[in-house]
Amino acid sequence: MSPTPLDSRMAFLIEACRLKSVTRGNDLIDLSRAENVAEHSWHVALCALILTPPSAVAQVTPQSRDRAIAMLLVHDLVEIDSGDQPIHLPHDPDALRASEEAAALRLFALLPADQGTALQALWAEFCAGQSPAARLARAVDHLQPILQVLCAERPRPDHLGVVADNLATGRARWVVTDWPDMAACLHALRHDAPLPCSTLARQITFLATADRLKSVTRATPICDGSRHENSAEHSWHLALFAQVLADHAPDGACPARVTRMLLLHDLVEIDAGDMPIYAQADRAAIARAEIAAADRIFGLLPDDQGRDMRALWDEFEAAHTADARFAKALDRFQPPNLNLATDGVSWRAHGATLDQVSDRVGQPIQRGAPALWEWIAPQIEAWFARHG
Repeated sequence: MSPTPLDSRMAFLIEACRLKSVTRGNDLIDLSRAENVAEHSWHVALCALILTPPSAVAQVTPQSRDRAIAMLLVHDLVEIDSGDQPIHLPHDPDALRASEEAAALRLFALLPADQGTALQALWAEFCAGQSPAARLARAVDHLQPILQVLCAERPRPDHLGVVADNLATGRARWVVTDWPDMAACLHALRHDAPLPCSTLARQITFLATADRLKSVTRATPICDGSRHENSAEHSWHLALFAQVLADHAPDGACPARVTRMLLLHDLVEIDAGDMPIYAQADRAAIARAEIAAADRIFGLLPDDQGRDMRALWDEFEAAHTADARFAKALDRFQPPNLNLATDGVSWRAHGATLDQVSDRVGQPIQRGAPALWEWIAPQIEAWFARHG
């Protein structure tokens, strides 16, 4: 039996999960470990949502911002095959380019042909760096590692050296000439001085705080079962789900807006932590903790922007709109796919039953994307039938 378009999309999305196991040269801001490429992709997409470079860098419109975010969700997928290349280490650019192009051909070919062609073209647009969306995407991709180094309490000397070289002669040298306000903030951070009081300083503080989401562990495993995923890479994976499964959104939903919602939806877990859906818990207390976290975290942003981002989070939580129902459906749909890929790691750990999965997972999926539940429900039922 030939695979359906949804079979092909899910094969791609499960393969994409492997990006969570590709390590980068950067460390998290708290220096606890090296960053992986999936959580980096989430963080740069969040940067594209929050930051607005001057027109000398990119012409930012709502449409180019959403396209840049879509690019950043897929821009490093090729590193599943080719690995990450730290910018300060020598390499053969022609060989790296050939390796990445071969990876793109393999990965995007997993999708239905028209969708694979479109996403490969999006990846190629990012690589070319000529469109307004690509210039925005590349700008924040250059900036995020620099901010990550400089926002650490005690930056590593070797990483400070890489940043200095990057700003002086490397790919981020444009910041000094084309974005003076950002250059002033980076100068303050490099010299352990207070950030200038500005919109940009508040955005940097928010983005540095967001880095902590990479240290929030979830109950769900990554697809190879080697460890549990964290909430930042989960948010990246969900945003990619929103792009790839857009055909299954309810009438009236906007996939780009759903993507923005999913980039933000778990930020409250920085303060409130993640609560597995099968765990016994005081749900009212968790809700209060998450509201307090939303007040604090979105309050770091400039007032107007903070209100807009908080409104997106509130909409997700309420789940009344088509966008929020689809976002909630994807948030429930991703974990059982990873459980099926790992023979039920978190189901086993929490003693989940089929009735619990059908109630706590199935109902939100049926409400926001019924075709996705029709596709996965028989697989879940078969797993529980095998395991009593």
